[in-house]
Amino acid sequence: MAAKASTGPGRAQRKKSDAKGAAPAPPSGRYTRPVPKSVRRSARWFGPTVLLLLIGGVAVVVLNYLTLLPGSVSVWYLVGGIVALFTGFLMATRYR
Repeated sequence: MAAKASTGPGRAQRKKSDAKGAAPAPPSGRYTRPVPKSVRRSARWFGPTVLLLLIGGVAVVVLNYLTLLPGSVSVWYLVGGIVALFTGFLMATRYR
């Protein structure tokens, strides 16, 4: 039977801790700096799309109740308007 290796794949090793008890992070070449908040911006089309969804959703719901849309009063117009409103609100929370 072979002797057990103290290092190698599948063998966990204890990291040496410093005086505070936290293990130091090993240097890695794969670190990517986070993007500064001043650089993060939404695309130019994002704001108009949010407004279009919010205004369009309200318009569809109102026109449905005023029976001005083809097909009389339909639950699908109401669902579509509410989905547009909900999507507009979700996008508005992500706007930068």
